[in-house]
Amino acid sequence: MTSIYRNLRFAIFGNVYQPKKSASIFRVLELLREYNSQVVIDRELYDFLTKQTGEKLKGVGIFSNDDFDADIVLSLGGDGTFLKAASRVAHKEIPILGINMGRLGFLADVGMQEFEDYLCSIYHDDYFIDERELLQIKADGFLFEGHDCALNDIAILKRDNASMITIQASVNGEYLTTYQADGLIISTSTGSTAYSLSNGGPIIVPRTHVFSMTAVAPHSLNTRPIVIPDDAVIKLKVQSRNHTYLVAIDGRSERCIEDATLNISKAPYKIRIVKRSGNNYFSTLREKMMWGADRRG
Repeated sequence: MTSIYRNLRFAIFGNVYQPKKSASIFRVLELLREYNSQVVIDRELYDFLTKQTGEKLKGVGIFSNDDFDADIVLSLGGDGTFLKAASRVAHKEIPILGINMGRLGFLADVGMQEFEDYLCSIYHDDYFIDERELLQIKADGFLFEGHDCALNDIAILKRDNASMITIQASVNGEYLTTYQADGLIISTSTGSTAYSLSNGGPIIVPRTHVFSMTAVAPHSLNTRPIVIPDDAVIKLKVQSRNHTYLVAIDGRSERCIEDATLNISKAPYKIRIVKRSGNNYFSTLREKMMWGADRRG
């Protein structure tokens, strides 16, 4: 068909480790061509697709690193792929649509069978933008090599088989407590159903404007998660027997020295997620958590 609508520019990121999903990716490209969309593809994904077909893709551009611009970013994969795309979009604040190539995700919550309807809705302006807050980490005397913001969580963790670490925590300049644990997870509402939840953290409904702090395997049984306002500034000082520990930003780990003071707060920009009108968070939550499912056989 020939599109009667305005041209939109799409930047595409994808999972390059699942060759069986390449047919779905080509279907996405086919649908975008039907709308005369302008398309640019992350070089890593482009190289993967051309290797699968043995020929160059026609009618698409290629970009590397953060050198791209678009009206909408498409993340083709699962929630992990979405997080990687979000880190690349960063301060550009380009809306992201997560297309899931497997099981339903919280971030990549659009199935392939739904994408054609979503694309039609986008061209008819029948969608909304769900803004999600990010965490930003800064360290005195230490520079993070990668992206310093997290859509899901920032985790302070012991290294390998080392003994537990000691984490002195304060909020807005007031001393909170000293954790003795394998780590500490500071989570956004978006990340509350990820690593934090697996360690007993609370589920936080998006747009409630709070963060949570949850210890990983704490030494004390009375250590409990705490929820704090998203305008708070968290300061952490970490001690470790081997004098180093890990800082994981949405799962991307870097080694940090214990002399560094960590400051964690809300980032100055947000991630914008494309949602079709009528999208229901609680429906996704019930399905993902299997609430109400009778598993008695």
